[in-house]
Amino acid sequence: MSPKKAKPVKRKSTKERKPKRKNCGLCMERLMTLDYKDAMRLRKYITERGKIVPRRISGNCARHQRALTDAVKRARVIALLPFSAE
Repeated sequence: MSPKKAKPVKRKSTKERKPKRKNCGLCMERLMTLDYKDAMRLRKYITERGKIVPRRISGNCARHQRALTDAVKRARVIALLPFSAE
């Protein structure tokens, strides 16, 4: 039997970059409260299927994501936004 040769070990490059964290758009606008009647602003955070966009995609902070969820749910109840795609 012949001795097995060791395979070279791949090392991670030290120059690999992590993706830059998204900034909360609502914090940048210094918007403290979200109004459920502002349907045009809320539509930016809803998919074409009617789902609320998650925080990791929208880039919102936790405070604004919770407020956004409440505002979208209220807007759906009074029929400003759809519950689902038509």
